[in-house]
Amino acid sequence: MPRSLDRRRGRGGDRPTHPYPRTARVNSQLAHVVAGALERLGDDDDRLSMLTVTGVATDPDLRHATVFLASLSEESSAALEDHRGAVQAAIGRQVRMKRTPQLRFLPDPAVAAGKAVEEAIRRIHRDDG
Repeated sequence: MPRSLDRRRGRGGDRPTHPYPRTARVNSQLAHVVAGALERLGDDDDRLSMLTVTGVATDPDLRHATVFLASLSEESSAALEDHRGAVQAAIGRQVRMKRTPQLRFLPDPAVAAGKAVEEAIRRIHRDDG
């Protein structure tokens, strides 16, 4: 085979290819670690017991990450602020990154939109019936 056609040689030929970008992989890994940390913290703090992580959005520079939760009451929000350091420490121990991103916790807007769509469908069915 001519050298020009052999793509395995030369620059970067042995590098693995990834199906999606680095931030998506980091987001997935952070979501897993944060969910586990919240589950462990929920054993000691009841305000965190019913939280569900729906996703994570990390800034391109990986310094800040927004953790989206299925629901977020004021009580749960206060508990997350109290335990932010413990969650970030869990990320620092379990994820190999240059810096641990500063976390922000928000309710997932997709969940709210889904509830609005469900309510609209219920209204349509009530009006038809």
